[in-house]
Amino acid sequence: MAFPSIIPTSGVHRLSLFSSPSSARTTLYLLSSSNFPFRFNPIPHLHCPPAAGKRPADYRVHCSPPAKPTSQDMDKGLPFCVEAGMPSSQLRNKNLEGLIAMVLMFAQLSSPLPFFGWEPFPTPPANAVLYSPDTKVPRTGELALRKAIPANANMKAIQNSLEDLSYLLRIPQRKPYGTMEGNVKKALKIATEEKNSILASVPEEFRDKGSSLYASLIDGKGGLQALIKNIKDQDPDKVSVSLASSLDTIAEIELLQAPGLSFLLPEQYKDYPRLNGRGTVEFTIEKGDGSAFSPEAGGESRKTVKIQVTVDGYSAPLTAGNFAKLVVDGAYDGAKLNTINQAVITDDGLDKNAGYSVPLEIMPSEQFEPLYRTKLSIQDGELPVLPMSVYGAVAMAHSDVSEEYSAPYQFFFYLYDKRNSGLGGLSFDEGQFSVFGYATSGRDILSQIKTGDVIRSAKMVDGQDRLILPTQS
Repeated sequence: MAFPSIIPTSGVHRLSLFSSPSSARTTLYLLSSSNFPFRFNPIPHLHCPPAAGKRPADYRVHCSPPAKPTSQDMDKGLPFCVEAGMPSSQLRNKNLEGLIAMVLMFAQLSSPLPFFGWEPFPTPPANAVLYSPDTKVPRTGELALRKAIPANANMKAIQNSLEDLSYLLRIPQRKPYGTMEGNVKKALKIATEEKNSILASVPEEFRDKGSSLYASLIDGKGGLQALIKNIKDQDPDKVSVSLASSLDTIAEIELLQAPGLSFLLPEQYKDYPRLNGRGTVEFTIEKGDGSAFSPEAGGESRKTVKIQVTVDGYSAPLTAGNFAKLVVDGAYDGAKLNTINQAVITDDGLDKNAGYSVPLEIMPSEQFEPLYRTKLSIQDGELPVLPMSVYGAVAMAHSDVSEEYSAPYQFFFYLYDKRNSGLGGLSFDEGQFSVFGYATSGRDILSQIKTGDVIRSAKMVDGQDRLILPTQS
């Protein structure tokens, strides 16, 4: 019997059941992994109720490795065995069956492998990734958008050193301030030694602004020097504030360094609208039944609310371009909203003659250009630059014709809920849709939207100059 290569099979143990007094011995073979999560050591006797007129039988369970696995064991493909010694004359069959069932249950729970002769039900590889607690994806739209900027390599190294502090700050009680200080000093060293390279990556027309931002990053109130001081003072609140300020400054510098796309679009997609960079869309939402949205802290009920979405053309230029064009054309003004399956979705737009049937567009992490008409293979460790596993992620629905294409008009806000995701925090739909942005203002409103609510207006308040239409190419 062959074992999946992803499952470790090294380590052979012998699980024995003994009775006193001993008599007939039964041997059962079980499958398990080498990572047995519990150990049977000698324990007080387990007393079974005696049959009428007969003495009670005592049982002990222990687990110990054999001196050397036999070739017969390995030929069977069975890295664990169970030996059960039972006084057959003093124990009914149902007691034996119950004990065996208990051992089978423990062994099965300890291993993703099936038992010999049983119908196999191995853990799908995708679940192995989805349930991995080590899976790291951005947990906010702001973080995902920062990571998506195609900037100077030195700035990315600085950013990565600081982003690690966000994880370290979550550690309760004794925080690793020494590690934090080392990360910031590393970032500061890169920033000072590579100053010329960093500023040379900023286009000439933005050089003065870039120089000002660079100075703020080094010595500003929320810069790296101040961050080091707050870490030495071991003040987590001040560290958090300074870290956020430094990361915001880094993002501003990176946006100056990346005014357009860092890759060439495939020839067959050059007749689509595209967004060469970032844009901001503001939605005005009103209740369809005439009621009001909940008030802000200390405020009054609101008839209308605003949600701002940052649209990312760096990672999804075609999807973002199609969406931006629809916004500019007023296609979403008056669109009705529906709430289904952790999402706020627009109507299908079948009554509107607008939008392009854009191919599914997803950029994998560590890649420099998107994949088209291809979903990510999460089971192989592929994760998107713009993950869907973030509350307020914005994505296009699938086309009715093929899931290799996005719908021309219909988009949705994803209401990510960790309770409905794998232990690694990934949505079970991760890597399946074209995510092109995040709600960065007004996220709290999304949970109040109900079926029948209406988009009164949608406006592109920033980045319209980066929208390239086919006639402009």
